[in-house]
Amino acid sequence: MIKINENFDKLQSSYLFSEIARRVREYQATEPPRRIIRLGIGDVTEPLPPACIAAMHRAVDEMASSATFRGYGPEQGYDFLREAIARHDYQSRGADIAADEIFVSDGAKCDTANIQELFARNIRIAIPDPVYPVYVDTNVMAGRTGAARNGRYGGLVYLAGTARNGFVPAPPKRQVDLVYLCYPNNPTGATATREQLAEWVAYARASKALILFDAAYEAFIRDPALPRSIYEIEGAREVAIEFRSFSKTAGFTGTRCAFTVVPKNCMGYTAAGEPRQLHALWNRRHTTKFNGVAYPVQRAAEAVYSPEGQQQVRALTDFYLGNAAIIRKTMKQLRMPVTGGENSPYIWVRTRDDSWSFFDRLLKEAQVVTTPGAGFGRCGEGYIRISAFNSRENVEEAMARLRELA
Repeated sequence: MIKINENFDKLQSSYLFSEIARRVREYQATEPPRRIIRLGIGDVTEPLPPACIAAMHRAVDEMASSATFRGYGPEQGYDFLREAIARHDYQSRGADIAADEIFVSDGAKCDTANIQELFARNIRIAIPDPVYPVYVDTNVMAGRTGAARNGRYGGLVYLAGTARNGFVPAPPKRQVDLVYLCYPNNPTGATATREQLAEWVAYARASKALILFDAAYEAFIRDPALPRSIYEIEGAREVAIEFRSFSKTAGFTGTRCAFTVVPKNCMGYTAAGEPRQLHALWNRRHTTKFNGVAYPVQRAAEAVYSPEGQQQVRALTDFYLGNAAIIRKTMKQLRMPVTGGENSPYIWVRTRDDSWSFFDRLLKEAQVVTTPGAGFGRCGEGYIRISAFNSRENVEEAMARLRELA
């Protein structure tokens, strides 16, 4: 008899974005609505930068000739891309990251989910609340939690993000082993200062804990005082793994390319307290379970770092931040408190109702799809997340519809 992993039974209802899609489908089946405008899931709408398209075309042409054809590439990523990442994203900002500490992958979602395979089942994990659901659900699947009660899992330490702390929780008083952080934050759009990240690094160093730092939205930071990487903080190399993505930076959501940074002096420990290099463990996992990102896609990602690519990516992220500014302005006009949208593509809005009821109202009365904050955790109740990823025309029309409801 084949037995299942019963930890899957602990997962609460369906995945958040699947539930949103279900409600939208049901509404469309029963009502003949106006055109629905989707400002929920964080999928981009603008085309890839021209520099990336040109590089991808050249790479595809190479694949058409036996003289330049490429088969299996290195699982960790081609050197041309890893070196460009190290030079532009880290070394240029004073962060000591080498090319061979970078692992190219097909998505930050996959990496933040898969990284937990490196760690023991009985570790104590700190999770922000509200939180990107993948951090929680993958640990539930791995058997590190108890059953859910009142929307939270036993065995996890929840770090409350609230308006009072600017949605940047401080380190807990109790000992934890693994911490998930994401800044600029998904879903709240909040950003962390150098001082706040330094506090977390100091905590991790003192506790021999590890920080999993999701920096997928760093390209939207415009405030020069804000850190773009946790490795800008002294000592972070010893206690942090960082995840980044080309999905939101350069519109690669349908092209799939990301990377994870695992410094060689970042350690985990055996049950006996002996240090083990996490770089070596991730390399083994990566080479065993992943066959690499397609060569044309990696050439397109490399083009992000060309002078033309940098200008085009900046224009692309500026475009979405322009959408975010329109959303922020409208919410303030409606006297609804907001966070984010200035150094982030997400706007976190305090509602006048519970979040799923407000989601349903916007769907049925304005035909605008948002994301209910309760789907991100208990502290997300009473909020919605609005995504700036859409056309300017759609964002302006959606905001006009919301003003009509006021």
